Amino acid sequence: MNLHSKLPDVGTTIFTRMSALAREHNAINLSQGFPDFPAPEGLRQALAHHALTGHNQYAPMIGEAALREQVALQLQRFRGVRPDPVDEITIVPGATEGLFCAIMALVARDDEVLLLDPCYDSYEPAVRLAGGRAVHVPLAEHDFAIDWDRVAGALSARSRMIVINSPHNPTGAVLSHADLETLQALAELHDLLVVSDEVYEHLVYDGQHHHSVLQYPALRARSVAVYSFGKTYGVTGWKTGYCVAPAAITTELRKVHQFNCFVGVTPVQLALADFMAAEPDYPAALAGFYQAKRDLLQQALAPSRFRLRPSPGTYFQLLDYSDISDEPDHHLCERWTEAVGVASIPISIFYQAPPQQHFLRLCFAKQDEQLLRAAEVLCRI
Repeated sequence: MNLHSKLPDVGTTIFTRMSALAREHNAINLSQGFPDFPAPEGLRQALAHHALTGHNQYAPMIGEAALREQVALQLQRFRGVRPDPVDEITIVPGATEGLFCAIMALVARDDEVLLLDPCYDSYEPAVRLAGGRAVHVPLAEHDFAIDWDRVAGALSARSRMIVINSPHNPTGAVLSHADLETLQALAELHDLLVVSDEVYEHLVYDGQHHHSVLQYPALRARSVAVYSFGKTYGVTGWKTGYCVAPAAITTELRKVHQFNCFVGVTPVQLALADFMAAEPDYPAALAGFYQAKRDLLQQALAPSRFRLRPSPGTYFQLLDYSDISDEPDHHLCERWTEAVGVASIPISIFYQAPPQQHFLRLCFAKQDEQLLRAAEVLCRI
């Protein structure tokens, strides 16, 4: 049989591989980005209630009305904007599916899509499957800021879209108000669509604030903002997120969504709606909760030979191991998972052309004792 692969150079994701390696060697898994502590009890009880009382058939394609209404209220509470729950909010089975649907719906053959390296590994495959071409623009190496002059220089007559991510995975960088204003001007000037990955929106530290494309009128008119209930409520295994976009863009996104996954899981959606109504301020506590974990990990690693990069957002911490080894990061991650017992993620996999740097990404959305155990091991290296 003669198979033609549409993604011949794509294998199993690094997150799947490293978590499997961590299980195989009983290593502390600080690689894949998921909490190892329980989700809120009220949320779990709500899921059980809806499953047990018979809410187990298809939800509406665009998502349960109660959840879309809660999303609109939450965005009004935290971002000062209230999208229309019917025409502008779509519940999707995971933010990755939302990103895929947005790119597939809006990118045509030979369109160019700007990606800012390092970037999440699902972006380029979606662009390629849509028939587009990914144009990679590196972030600044010292602080992972966007070099807007370099972005402008990468634009061409075929430029259709730019994908942004703030707070940023894997670096933790956070875009400023000035960044969003610059993006807004560029997008208007070059008629760019914007896909904004904002799944870590509530995980911003040290008194900084998240700036959403929804808060900038000209960006809101041309953007898809993508969010994750899994990241906010600590239920990554529930694979539920949502997209917010103007009605015309939402219509196109839903055309792809309905023939991809069609709907999200019904009792999960209803449970989230109940919990959001009962605990509307829950996301406001997340920054303090996760910053305490970040600070605990940083303090525990202070005696080590690693250099810690700033982590103003997300639940990831970068370690610079250049004072310890010049081994390539993907080899080092695998070797240390087996030999040292701590699993991490190599940063080079997030680049088209990795620079000469030596970073590992650790997830600190873990129980304190796990973080301290991992730090103790890493301090002995």
